[in-house]
Amino acid sequence: MPTYIETVGRRKTATARVRITEAAKQSIVVNGKPLETYFVSKELSNNVLAPLKEAGKAFIITVVVHGGGIAGQSDAVRHGLARAITKFDSSKRTALKKLGFLKRDPRAKERRKPGLVKARKAPQWSKR
Repeated sequence: MPTYIETVGRRKTATARVRITEAAKQSIVVNGKPLETYFVSKELSNNVLAPLKEAGKAFIITVVVHGGGIAGQSDAVRHGLARAITKFDSSKRTALKKLGFLKRDPRAKERRKPGLVKARKAPQWSKR
């Protein structure tokens, strides 16, 4: 049996593989960099740390995230982390679900249609 729990989190086109191991001191590494270095914005790093406030335990967390932009990646990491905490301690599921961390946000960019400039924007029309 592995000593870690691995889960996948997704948002838009970003995918995060999250591994957690119980530890005395907490450390988070995202793509080989510390959390504060990878997610420079305080808002994005707080977004990632939100499920850990519910867990109440310290973990060694390693994340491999790719695809999408920085905001989508932070949401993907949060989703994967919430799933991992739920696997680790199923009693935390209700609290995490209530906060909406276990729901995979389905919103994504709409595809471009033929004859249009973007998904819905049409080229300028002139009568004559």
